[in-house]
Amino acid sequence: MPAMSVPPVAREPADAAERRGLRPVICYPVETLPQPDMTRIRAARVTARPGARVVVPPREAAAFRVPAGSFFRISCPEGAQVGDLNLFNAANPEERFFSGKTRALHGTHLTPGQRMWSNFPWLRPMATMVADTLAWYGTDAYGGRVHDVIGTRCDPYTHWLLSGGEMYHHCCHSNLTRALAAEGVAGAERLVHDVLNVFMCTGFTADTGQYFMKASPVRAGDHVEFLAEIDLLGVLSACPGGDCGAEHSSDAAVCHPLLVEVFETDPAALGGWWAPAAPNGYDRSHGM
Repeated sequence: MPAMSVPPVAREPADAAERRGLRPVICYPVETLPQPDMTRIRAARVTARPGARVVVPPREAAAFRVPAGSFFRISCPEGAQVGDLNLFNAANPEERFFSGKTRALHGTHLTPGQRMWSNFPWLRPMATMVADTLAWYGTDAYGGRVHDVIGTRCDPYTHWLLSGGEMYHHCCHSNLTRALAAEGVAGAERLVHDVLNVFMCTGFTADTGQYFMKASPVRAGDHVEFLAEIDLLGVLSACPGGDCGAEHSSDAAVCHPLLVEVFETDPAALGGWWAPAAPNGYDRSHGM
């Protein structure tokens, strides 16, 4: 039987400092992206009238719908609570939020003026963040920021692995699956996707590079608002981790409801400067 080969030990080369010192390059410069007209958007928001209100119970999820050109607000009516948000094209749930591309274009955490983009082959704006009462938070001493597009969502599969085989059905993945199925969407679990972690405070540790969470700075009355760039079906889970200051996928954390409010716009208020986002123009030939 031949001897097993031993992987070589990685030794630091003489030019290690030079290699580490190379300047980073932004992968996707966004200067050429069409930019939302935030002044006009905020003026239109002032004229929007209250529409549907959906309360998301603690450790559960609920669905809501927003017409293109209208706004929706996610708020904490009672206390600190983070939420996991999925967005779908209301007419075609195969088109859904693409957190990875949103992260590549805008960064790990969203701020007002940035957009939630849909998956291939559509790759278009689904929603634009227009207001955030936590915009003051910035970046803390640990590198934590709010509203991340890093985390996938807490799920029963990872919980089963890490807990030694426990069955837990109120992870955000399962919550979103139930709420989407309740809307009559076939194959709901297959369509549930990586989320915008609304209000969640997260980052990466400096030493190990691990994804971390800490207690959210959100308080009762805080909210974040979005403009719907297409007709949307949204599904929001009130995470079983509460403010995510200790753990998620937990029945022990203190949890609160979330509130979704839709504010409908008069098409005339949008004038001729806004229209629903068109699907991506790539011809899908892939050089074949």
